[in-house]
Amino acid sequence: MRATLRWAQADFRAHRGEALFVVLASAGVIASLLLAGALFGYAANPWQRVFNQSHGAHIWLHTRAGADTDALSGVDGVEALSGPYRTTATTVESRGARAGVTLRAAPVEPPQTGRPLVGAGSWLTAPDEGSGSGTGAGVGSVVLETSVARALWAEPGDTVRVTGPDGAPHLLRVSGTADAAEPRYQPGGAAGIGWVLPATLEEIARGDTGQSVGLRLEDPGDTDFIVQRAVTVLGADRVAEVTKWQQARADAGGDDRLLGAMFAVFGLGALLAAALAASGAIGARVRAQLRDIAVLKAIGFTPGQVARGFLVQHLAFALLGVALGTTAIALLGARIPGRIGEAAAVWQDLPGHTALMIGIPVGAVLLIAASTGLSAWRAGRVPPVPVARAALPSAAPMTALGKRALGVRVPPALVLGWRAAFPRRGRTLVPVARLALPLVLITVALVAWSTLDQFRSRPAQMGMAAALTVRAEQPPGPSDAELEKTLAAVPDIEASYPGAEMAALVPGQTGTITLRGLGTARQPYPSAVVEGRAVAGPDEAVAGQGLLDLLGARVGDWVRMTVGGRPQILHLVGRTIEPESGGRVITTTLDALRERDPQLRPAYHALVLREGADPRAVSGTLATAAGATLEIRETPNPADRLEPARGVIGALIAVLALIGLIELLTLIGTGVRDRGRDLLALKAIGLTPRQIGAMIVTAAGLTALAAALVGTTVGLLSGTWLVDTQGASSGIGAGIAQLPPLPVLLTVIAGAVLGAVAAAALPATRTARRRLADSLSETL
Repeated sequence: MRATLRWAQADFRAHRGEALFVVLASAGVIASLLLAGALFGYAANPWQRVFNQSHGAHIWLHTRAGADTDALSGVDGVEALSGPYRTTATTVESRGARAGVTLRAAPVEPPQTGRPLVGAGSWLTAPDEGSGSGTGAGVGSVVLETSVARALWAEPGDTVRVTGPDGAPHLLRVSGTADAAEPRYQPGGAAGIGWVLPATLEEIARGDTGQSVGLRLEDPGDTDFIVQRAVTVLGADRVAEVTKWQQARADAGGDDRLLGAMFAVFGLGALLAAALAASGAIGARVRAQLRDIAVLKAIGFTPGQVARGFLVQHLAFALLGVALGTTAIALLGARIPGRIGEAAAVWQDLPGHTALMIGIPVGAVLLIAASTGLSAWRAGRVPPVPVARAALPSAAPMTALGKRALGVRVPPALVLGWRAAFPRRGRTLVPVARLALPLVLITVALVAWSTLDQFRSRPAQMGMAAALTVRAEQPPGPSDAELEKTLAAVPDIEASYPGAEMAALVPGQTGTITLRGLGTARQPYPSAVVEGRAVAGPDEAVAGQGLLDLLGARVGDWVRMTVGGRPQILHLVGRTIEPESGGRVITTTLDALRERDPQLRPAYHALVLREGADPRAVSGTLATAAGATLEIRETPNPADRLEPARGVIGALIAVLALIGLIELLTLIGTGVRDRGRDLLALKAIGLTPRQIGAMIVTAAGLTALAAALVGTTVGLLSGTWLVDTQGASSGIGAGIAQLPPLPVLLTVIAGAVLGAVAAAALPATRTARRRLADSLSETL
């Protein structure tokens, strides 16, 4: 063992440059994996991220005015209070959209506990500070929570109409939008949140107010117990509503699961690609020392001693690289500009951070150790006689096609570069496969990106043909005929479809689904049918994947359900992409529902807009034409919930590109070293240094081209399968995957080839300038 350690130390001194490359490659790989983990945590835990950044409250108590909330600070287990804040229930309207909003009186300085995170615009400012700015800040301004602002199409600088408890309207200017770790706004369900200055709230509420107070706990596991204690302290008659952090987290839970499943696949793939890149660098160094291994065998080292020496040495290099990469991310990760640095800073406070900081390096070290052990075992089998290995052919003989190409004056660099890139089947597949793996993951990420873009650019193909829904539920609202006349007068509305929705019980009454009647027999709604056909006759319907899974039905079956105590039997003729209600929706025509209930009236109209029409402009036009008698809502888009994934996907592509670059540098260095004897022979028969350099660059470019073609092809197939599988499991349904545009794929392929050419330029120049001497180091 002592001799092995002394040899390892001497080998390190003799090959410091190669050792440094292995250490830096391992450090770069670990840093890339940790950044990928930070990005995954940043995107897959949106509620937890907001909760940590805002120092959120675990419990929100909504009480009647006059409750002594100060006594809550003395409850054991309560770390801090947020508030109390005076509140009032209002209705906010903007561009024809209407939403219930609880206005909360907030100070000019945001609170430390339960602090809203302003994402756009600015926070509330005092009247004397904002009066001369022209921005509408101060009294008469409001900050809206992001989900309710999206539902109202409200942006900083817009003016909204607020109706208080007394029915009097007030105009407020939106000064900003903010995120809060509280339940999000749900149309027809939970009210949204808005923050105003106390003077503004007094003007709107005129004494008709309640209170809200947030409790941040020392131990979140004591939530239920603390709620009981708090209600006892305040009095049960004083508490109107209690919301807990579990409710808010569950409200965003679907987003967490979807993003988590998506990025878990990327994480495993990135870990495998990174481990292969690091182990490839180590394997290349082992192959570079074959002469030294032969000498060790000749002086008496056993195969076991050689294997142990390489294993110990390279494990030490790997551990050093892992330590450097982990330390660099822990200390400097938050200083990286852009989304990556922001994710690294937030990641430290997210759950699972410590486990990933330990698990990722340990997992990478174990994979590197396994591949290093294989390389060390191969090193132990190296024969002690150098001549025996020198006599072996280093490449396959020149093929007849290659000889013919040289005969017709095809540039030698191209012919020999092709031969160097694809020497033998086994030696060709391994480097191509290793280099293709990061490109596979990049292409899968691009498929996910393109699918998100499809929800934005072509919503009709994603089950959202109607951009707006209009309801006339107010008593002074127009009749059906008047409403249809008003809709027909708006030029940007291409078609309107009357509709109604109701809850239906499935057979056995073990679950509830949504039965939707939309469109008429003469003008059925244009559902996004991906299997079967659209509705064309009586008692026909289409359904989402979630409903088919719930009932165990297939396209072509007849399904029976109970609506209001009456049976409804429909024939499933197609499967649609259904982004609402987890896909548990069955859609037929309004006429089919009227056969069961002739008095059924449309509850709303779904509006399909003309190409290029702005939903906000159409909503404003309708609101002006019909006054305040219409409730206009934008169709919810799943892409809104997945918006954080877009930036993360872009950063992930950069991380994978770094891993691919490390792999590429290793392959180029290995290829130059393995073909050193051939290069000297080519120089001896008359090839110029420029031709030799061109041959090396051509070989690297062709290898990268083959890997790019394989990687993008496999990535397209894998990405389509992954997105469709995730869509099917979420209830939306398979068929949502969208391939990236051809120019984007060509850019990926061209980038890989150009990167290989640029990376090979320096090794090619150095190799072309070497002296013509076939030394022992070149023959081994």
